[in-house]
Amino acid sequence: MDGAAAAIADPVRREILVMLRDERLPAGEIARRFVISRPAVSRHLRVLRESGLVRDELVGRQRFYVLDPGPLGELVEWLSQFERRSPWESRFDALETEVYRTRRDRRTQRDTAGDDERENTA
Repeated sequence: MDGAAAAIADPVRREILVMLRDERLPAGEIARRFVISRPAVSRHLRVLRESGLVRDELVGRQRFYVLDPGPLGELVEWLSQFERRSPWESRFDALETEVYRTRRDRRTQRDTAGDDERENTA
């Protein structure tokens, strides 16, 4: 968890992770999207690789980077303890459940009553 937290502490590395969210990219393409030098981007990629957040694949002479979100899971789980839920949220959830249950029961009663009327008129 500490490695992932340290890796995402830098805004350039967070931007790289966002870039890799939907596609694998070659190192050159990642570097072209930044105004910092290629060696600086390379250092950021090394930190991400060492933290396990990305892995590299060598295809011919090109090195592609691929996101591996696994190490973020533990960090996300730990951070979730700080998410604030108001006491009212659970009450509203319970109220919503009760409203749905009441509507379902009324629909069932109407359908059953309609079936009884049809049987009596037949």
